[in-house]
Amino acid sequence: MRTSIEQAIKESIEAKQAVLKELVPKIEETGKIILDALKNGNKLLTCGNGGSAADAQHFAAELIARYDKERQSLPAIALTTDTSALTAIGNDYSYEDLFSRQIASMGNKGDVLIAITTSGNSPNVLKAIEAAQKKGLHVIGLTGKGGGKMAALPINNVIVPKTNTAHTQECHIMIIHIWCKLIDDVYAK
Repeated sequence: MRTSIEQAIKESIEAKQAVLKELVPKIEETGKIILDALKNGNKLLTCGNGGSAADAQHFAAELIARYDKERQSLPAIALTTDTSALTAIGNDYSYEDLFSRQIASMGNKGDVLIAITTSGNSPNVLKAIEAAQKKGLHVIGLTGKGGGKMAALPINNVIVPKTNTAHTQECHIMIIHIWCKLIDDVYAK
């Protein structure tokens, strides 16, 4: 059992070392996009499925409440949380439309969509990206496994260079926390 535990920790560290080696400039670039949007009075919309939905909600909550330092509340909406909207859209349209319908109603030019999918292939996330682009939102993709279909899209992709879903998700939450720190550095009292 101890060997399995140690191996899991080592693999997690290796994934984060790969992010450190390959993604710092991309994390900085996307952090600036987020900060510029917030400074201009725009909001963040976040989406994902399963664990990525939890990460999307986590990021929105950190902006609305706070991350580490006391600062003003910042506008963010997790598109994964309104069960009435989600079930109505799923029932009346399709599961693929869950996020794109919400973006059509709440997204504004200059807002930022944080689209999270470990595979890069989630149909509802891909459709959300399409809807966001039509409305003039900045799109940041947070993915792994080579980026899947999302890697080919003209968006700001942050692709974790690992294929293991669990370690990709661990890196996603680390990147989200880094963005939160960058926001705190600007907005903290």
